[in-house]
Formats: sequence, structure tokens, C-alpha cells
Amino acid sequence: MQAVIPVTVLSGFLGAGKTTLLQHMLQAEHGLKLAVIENEFSATPIDGQLLGDKPVELMTLANGCVCCSIHVELEKALFVLLDKLDSGELAFDRLVIECTGLADPAPVAQTFFADEELAQRYVLDGIITLVDAVNAERHLQEPIAQAQVGFADRILLSKTDLATPEQVDALAQRLARINRRAPQRLVRNGQIELAELLDIRGFNLNAEMQLQPVPVASNGLRLSPALAPATERIRTLVLDSQQPLNLDRLSAFMEQLLAQHSQSLLRYKGVLAVAGDERRLVFQGVLGLYAFDWDAPWGADEPRQSVLVFIGDQLPEDEIRAGFAQLSS
Repeated sequence: MQAVIPVTVLSGFLGAGKTTLLQHMLQAEHGLKLAVIENEFSATPIDGQLLGDKPVELMTLANGCVCCSIHVELEKALFVLLDKLDSGELAFDRLVIECTGLADPAPVAQTFFADEELAQRYVLDGIITLVDAVNAERHLQEPIAQAQVGFADRILLSKTDLATPEQVDALAQRLARINRRAPQRLVRNGQIELAELLDIRGFNLNAEMQLQPVPVASNGLRLSPALAPATERIRTLVLDSQQPLNLDRLSAFMEQLLAQHSQSLLRYKGVLAVAGDERRLVFQGVLGLYAFDWDAPWGADEPRQSVLVFIGDQLPEDEIRAGFAQLSS
């Protein structure tokens, strides 16, 4: 049986430090064999030169953005790597995809949902988004920068040594308003424990529901829990119910939600208690692509609480809350 290859996607706005982080990943003493797919926004591959001559396969997609016109080329690159792996020409056990600073991570993630052969050979482990603490206020005015944060399974704050503690605190709170699923960590000059980058299991279909109400940095710094009124274009919406949900109504609710807002639902995940069934119903998705399954039974003394988390772009929150309130049996 062929081994499944974990995939890490590096995202973040221009200048956030993705290449510096990638250098750290390639140079660290971890014993892993990494393959790298790197894409740039110009026809001249500059970062490939910056990374140096490392014992990895470096593929540069040089004629555009991986998330739009290059989407087919990304698939081609993934198959080329598999051909090289199967023929013995290459040996690697993990893949890292570095997105350009102007890229939306969604089409990258969708590639591993939509193509059956790629889904069998690769598993999307997580999306890591870097945020420049010095320039974040300006960057986050751009919808694509907010979207990169919204898609993240882990958020890394770079250049915090060049920002004031007050700036870092305010930024951490703002990022938590956009994405409460993603833990926040500090990264200095690309240096961070590899355990924070690998085996995140952000796309595993299981009953874990992680929310981050208080940002905590990797050095133990606990930031203020106070969240100002949100004005972000992209925000986290959390729905919960103490009552069992009617499966037919739930299905209709999700079908209507996806039909109307699939392109605005960046990431979503649910752990649900369904009336008449002892098992948890779990699901997650990216835009219009999702997966679901029945998980382990609820414990005898465990409260059967349904929780749905949506990270979306200008979602009609009141309308969605009202629809969810009608799902109880």
C-alpha cells in the first residue's frame, strides 16, 4: 500500500516571511524529506534562488498565481511529483506548497478534495498563515489578506520584535475575531518549533472542535481576552444548541446555506447531536466542498451539545442564526 503524503500550505500576504519560514523548515534537523512546490507572482523565479541548493525537489510555478490560472498547473505538478516518487527518481515523505502573497488558499485546498486520485495519495494536513505584525493594519484592509487568515489552521505572527506590545495585542485580538479556530503563535526570523508546523491535522474529519477565545503565544504570553466590536469583512460565526437536531431539517438548512453562500463560506466545521442517534455527526468543508461522517457515540455523562463554526465573508449572521434555531426536534 502506498504511503499517503501530508501536505502543508504556507500562506500569508506579501512580505510576511513565508520564504524565511520555508528556509527554516528545509534547514532544520528533523530527518524529513520535503518536496516543495513554490509559486510566484512574476515570470522570474526569485525565491528559488534565495532558498539555495537544498536536498529537496523545488518546483517553481513561475507564470502566475497557483490559485487561479495556475490551478491546473498545480495539479500537474502534484502528479509529476508522484511520478518521480513512484519511479524512485525522488524520495520525499512530505510536501510543502508556498503560495504567493496575493494568493487565495482556497483553490489549493480544493484540489485535494476534488481530484480522487490526488485525494488518495495526498492528505491536506493544514494551512499555515503568516501575518506581518508591523504592517498588518495596512495588509488586513485587503480582502485577500483577511481571507488568508480565515482559511488558516494556524496563524504565525512575524516581526513582533519590531512592533510594540500594544500593537501585537491588538492584532491578536483582531485575528481572533476573524478566525477563532486557529491558534496563534509567534515566529522570529523564521524560527519556530516544527511541531507547530507539521501534523496539525486541520482537515481531519473527527469530533474535535477547537476554538481560540484567548490568543496564546508559543512563549506563554497570554493576550487580553477582550474583543472589540467586529468590523471585519471575514468573521467567525459560532452556532450552538443544547437540543437534539432534526436530521432532515439540518440537511435542508445546510443545502440552502451552501446553495446561497458556498463561495462565502471559507471554512466550516460541525459536531452535532442528532435526534434518535447515539453517535456524533461531524463534518467540515471548504467553500462548496465538504465531507461528513458519523463519529463515536456520546458519553453517558457527556452533554450532547451541537456546535457549528463558520468562517465566512460577509455572511448574513442573523439570518443563519434564525435558520439554525429551527433545527431542534
